[in-house]
Amino acid sequence: MKTILSVKKLFFKYESFEVLSDISFKVEQGDYVALAGPNGAGKTTLIKIILGLANNYSGLVELFGEDAKKFKNWNKVGYLPQRVNTFNPLFPATVREVVRLGLLSQKKFPKKFTKADDEKIKRVLDILGIGSLKDKLAGKLSGGQQQRVFLARALVSNPELLILDEPSTALDPQVRENFFELLQKLNKDKGITIILITHDTTQVGQYANKLLYLDKKIAFYGNFGDFCHSEEMGKYFGNFSQHLICHQHDN
Repeated sequence: MKTILSVKKLFFKYESFEVLSDISFKVEQGDYVALAGPNGAGKTTLIKIILGLANNYSGLVELFGEDAKKFKNWNKVGYLPQRVNTFNPLFPATVREVVRLGLLSQKKFPKKFTKADDEKIKRVLDILGIGSLKDKLAGKLSGGQQQRVFLARALVSNPELLILDEPSTALDPQVRENFFELLQKLNKDKGITIILITHDTTQVGQYANKLLYLDKKIAFYGNFGDFCHSEEMGKYFGNFSQHLICHQHDN
């Protein structure tokens, strides 16, 4: 199994405050990892390091076998940031134009789009079930539709790794469930490796195959079955919360 992400002995300090301590884990091809933990646990910092946005750390972070500090092939990585509720509804960009931005990193100067690019955009919009919205203004769409547009932008470059930061916080329960089912389909059918930052640990066990629970250090990393039967995690969470998270007793 190909290793997509490898983190070894990672330490990160902000001034004198230690944010991450002795973090080591691997993400293999096809994994769907839920990254959870309390506020201030270092989740966002870890993602920034993976994405090359924070380099003043000690340890080794590798993407696709390359040092993340030197990594160039960002087309392999799709990123969906936390949804911003202040998206300007008057911003005059169509769905197709927003998604097209996901191809810019592949372009050399002068940055021109081709018919092949339009076909990529059409394909990803159809996969996400929003092909009929391609000429609509993105700012006029519902929250769930906008989130699919931003997901399309992250997917249009055909990434092997998709990183999502709390993508469902602004969605109502039914739209949230549909969104998680869509991610699961992308993981299972398209083979896209997923890392999902979430506070909703009671739901993500239905979809992800691994849990990385971070609290400045790694409290747990492994599959949900192992989490469910871990005495240490039972002491950490309490048995009731432990079984809610693992979803091994739904039936």
